[in-house]
Amino acid sequence: MSTAKKQYKRITVKSLQEMKLNNQKIAMLTSYDYSTAKLVDAAGVDVILVGDSASNVFAGHETTLPITLDQMIYHASGVVRAAQRALIVVDIPFGSYQSDSKEALRSAIRIMKESGAHAVKVEGGAEIKESLSRIIQAGIPVMGHLGLTPQSIYKFGTYSVRAREEEEAKKLLEDVALLEKIGCFAIVLEKVPAKLAEIVSNNTNIPIIGIGAGPKVDGQVLVVNDMLGMNKEFSPRFLRRYLDLESEITNAVQQYVKDTKDNSFPSEKEQY
Repeated sequence: MSTAKKQYKRITVKSLQEMKLNNQKIAMLTSYDYSTAKLVDAAGVDVILVGDSASNVFAGHETTLPITLDQMIYHASGVVRAAQRALIVVDIPFGSYQSDSKEALRSAIRIMKESGAHAVKVEGGAEIKESLSRIIQAGIPVMGHLGLTPQSIYKFGTYSVRAREEEEAKKLLEDVALLEKIGCFAIVLEKVPAKLAEIVSNNTNIPIIGIGAGPKVDGQVLVVNDMLGMNKEFSPRFLRRYLDLESEITNAVQQYVKDTKDNSFPSEKEQY
């Protein structure tokens, strides 16, 4: 006999825990502005991540490293104003938490106070243990991020799959256990073998959100611009495009240009 899934008026960290316990998958997408977040939220996404991927998709940088704390707060503020249901999680950007735990806490507090977000996300494991602990002890919910961590791209030197080798897989499992013990409410696993991600999900009490980590985790996350097909140059194996907005937008703009040039826009009905 099937049981009805609980409906949530507002998603909280407790909601995500309940969803894992009830085998209810968690849908997570990025958003970086009011208009997109309003649509994503109304469509039923459970978690909106204001990702430092804004550095790539909004500002055109090669990596996530250049985006600043002020810029993250700016993006997050618009998203928070738009969302009525989703839990809003904001990335703490590179350089805003690595140097010492006090700076990490100051960065997290600024995000929470100035944007109104509900939680922060931080990349890394044992090496940032003190920063994670200090933020969580201050009462700020933290989502972890392991596997491929884009802020460490120059350390890895590649965006290839992580934790294929036994030693790195062991380290990842240790970091997962550490993050859960410290008090992270969920963890993103990026580009790790599906079998390893399944082991992680089955052996943790907190939700595991995958991106390129297979289907046997507690939820999925994608960059909204990628899944809407706004950039055909980016084609990793894990990405499913649900629209071809690059073509749709190009065609619409071309039609607008044509209508303007031949004076068919505005029409009689489109003027005062």
